[in-house]
Amino acid sequence: MSQKSTEACDVDQSRRELEELELHTRMERIGRKILVLSGKGGVGKSTVAANLAISLARAGKKVGLLDVDLHGPSIPKILGLDGQRLGPDSAGGIAPIQVSDNLCVISVGMLLESAIDAVIWRGPMKYNVIRQFLKDVDWGRLDYLVIDSPPGTGDEPLAVAQMVGQGAWAVVVTTPQEVAIADVRRSVSFCKTLNLRVAGIVENMSGLVCPHCGKQVDLFKVGGGEKLAVEMGVPFLGRIPLDPLIVASGDAGKPFVQSFADSSAAKAFACVIEPILNHTKEEGGLDPTCLTGRQVRQPKETKKMKIAIPLADGKLCMHFGHCEQFALVEVDEAGKAITGTSYLTPPMHEPGVLPRWLHEQGANTIIAGGMGQRAQGLFSQSGIEVVVGAPGEKPEDVVSAYLAGTLEVGQNICDH
Repeated sequence: MSQKSTEACDVDQSRRELEELELHTRMERIGRKILVLSGKGGVGKSTVAANLAISLARAGKKVGLLDVDLHGPSIPKILGLDGQRLGPDSAGGIAPIQVSDNLCVISVGMLLESAIDAVIWRGPMKYNVIRQFLKDVDWGRLDYLVIDSPPGTGDEPLAVAQMVGQGAWAVVVTTPQEVAIADVRRSVSFCKTLNLRVAGIVENMSGLVCPHCGKQVDLFKVGGGEKLAVEMGVPFLGRIPLDPLIVASGDAGKPFVQSFADSSAAKAFACVIEPILNHTKEEGGLDPTCLTGRQVRQPKETKKMKIAIPLADGKLCMHFGHCEQFALVEVDEAGKAITGTSYLTPPMHEPGVLPRWLHEQGANTIIAGGMGQRAQGLFSQSGIEVVVGAPGEKPEDVVSAYLAGTLEVGQNICDH
């Protein structure tokens, strides 16, 4: 390789390293990134993303809303931002559109000259635009960045999940019928493959309350999203009913939860965000002074990670229901090191008792050989991540392999 070629490679490498640092610095100013995903189109994902962001902003949080549905950007229409165009900020970056004191928005729709313009981009172009939205937009200090992704598990959600860094959450949206559930199931698998924590599943269009008689009509059935949450071992955040006012407010560009705050659907959105707000309080959010710009983001003292291992004869119990005691293994997440182990005798094994008890002990992950789907759902509802199919080894060996990413899991021998 010639000297000029070597010098060019060095310049490119330096530029890439600088861009990575800029992206990392920008993301560090954001408390929690929430990706709104769905494996199925037409489930109302953008409506959920917009109203989720507004609900968080109405709760007093600083929120950014990023629309990366590049081929079908709906957020500008839903929020009444049609015709708004993005411009530069004072530092030469991109200034988001300020909707309220607590909410700012970015969408590719704000770059298009006309509403009929089509975005005809291949993968690399999509990647570069999403990266620019994350790296170059002056988001400021945020409590939450809500990201509206397109349907499926392709370029856009993959790029976002890889760029926003660790600690991101996914809110997965579905409608109750099986034809939607089948595709949304893949979204949950997508999250688990990328180690993207699933905050929960939202069941949208869950029943229609007749405006005349008040009776509920289950147009798309009810309960499919909750069953999926139990099946996949993730939390269920709640149901959003069909409401003609949601359609009317979206078409009119008036935020629904703000315009119809007393409606049953708006109250359902409030219930959906409650677990998200509570999780952030538990984990330690932004220091209150950081939003004023007086100091750099300082995380509050966080709980140590505690991994629960059901035991029989001192080793991981292959049948969760037959365990004699639990090992609670404390872990330093940053250093990926075990800092201590305690052994506790559990209360009598009855449905729902152990998830609550382990949650009280501070456990946030349980690794087991086998566990039924109903039990997995109960643990998820208590905020405890479930790993099944682990081998019957000593608890410290199991946890060490889990931390190193080498834990080999097999079939869930108690999958009923």
